[in-house]
Amino acid sequence: MKRYFLCSSFLFYLSLGHLAAQRADTLPPAGYALVWAEEFLGTGGPDPRFWSFEHGFVRNRELQWYQSANARLEGGLLLIEGRRESVVNPAFDETSKNWKTNRPIASYTSSSIHTRGKFSFRYGILEVRAKIATDVGLWPAIWTLGVDGDWPANGEIDVMEYYLVEGEPTLLANAAWAHPDKRAAWDEAKIPLARLLAADPDWVEKFHVWKLEWTADYLRIYLDEHLLNEVDLSSTVNPDGTNPFRQPHYILLNLAIGGNGGDPAQSVFPADYRVDYVRVYQKDTPDDPVDALQQNTAAGSAGYR
Repeated sequence: MKRYFLCSSFLFYLSLGHLAAQRADTLPPAGYALVWAEEFLGTGGPDPRFWSFEHGFVRNRELQWYQSANARLEGGLLLIEGRRESVVNPAFDETSKNWKTNRPIASYTSSSIHTRGKFSFRYGILEVRAKIATDVGLWPAIWTLGVDGDWPANGEIDVMEYYLVEGEPTLLANAAWAHPDKRAAWDEAKIPLARLLAADPDWVEKFHVWKLEWTADYLRIYLDEHLLNEVDLSSTVNPDGTNPFRQPHYILLNLAIGGNGGDPAQSVFPADYRVDYVRVYQKDTPDDPVDALQQNTAAGSAGYR
């Protein structure tokens, strides 16, 4: 029997009558059932039974200090707020050559939340409705990491990243895995923001739906039902022969500052990244019993680029 893990803040009822009354966008895709969802209702911070925070300086030599104070629920949304403010680095060591410890302060703060050790899934459909922050220096993301192994061998799926590519604001839809000679192997799709604005000048003011369709054979990443990238999983094999996209992954939502996002010095703060919902669907009848929802309780390795 399929197990359902629904966040307490997700007011979902299993009666057919109630399902019939739901908005169309809450109904599962044909042949799929909703197995996990976060609607971000209520107040306070993200539900700690399903979400954890990253703290401090974490990856990519980014400028922000990650802290829980920058994420809150408001009006049925998750707000991740980037702020220009100083935070003392308690691990500062003026003799250190490590970028995480040789900075005495952080000049920006933000939040990064994830479901590692609390929720993971293998195969299915992940949907996230969000309104992203697009000022220079901002780097919002919706992504997943495999629960086992170190990055990049554990696998990374970037359902959405937004940052500067050769100085041009760009949306990306990517996958990464281990490579024998380079830091990582990448399958990338890059969509200039200018192309989206040409089609809709108000694009940045609106919410959009990012979707990952994941099977044993492929990853397909969509924006508002337009296919951005398809990754053939027969090619995503690590040097040791493992395939990181045939194991469960957990979900991350974050707003980075600096790094690939560029220099935020002239941007206006606070800046917010708004997430309406996160939903995971799986097939009514999985091809393999292992494809059913998995509740991961082991602490997998964090994936850092």
